[in-house]
Amino acid sequence: MNIIDTSLLADRVNEGKPVDEDVSMISIIEYPMLAEYRHFHGKVLYPELADLELARDIQKKLAARGRMKPGADLIIAATCLNTGKTLVTADRDYEEISKVSGLKIVWE
Repeated sequence: MNIIDTSLLADRVNEGKPVDEDVSMISIIEYPMLAEYRHFHGKVLYPELADLELARDIQKKLAARGRMKPGADLIIAATCLNTGKTLVTADRDYEEISKVSGLKIVWE
């Protein structure tokens, strides 16, 4: 199962499309309408301490390149990495994150 990013998730909900991927609780915080969306069929994944620590480490690598990214994106990416899942997104911020972390991405 893949994890979907918040911006793509919001697009699908706004268009009435199904969401079959898992989501991070971070996405629920950013887009709470998903919690009541009847076409959501995935699971909600809660960030763990290891995800937060990895997000910090990724941000340090990005900072060294002058390319820091939003914390929410980093936590979602770290959750994908720590669970071995692929991120489904259209957000190009993840391209830089992938370069320093090896994050697997399906562009949509």
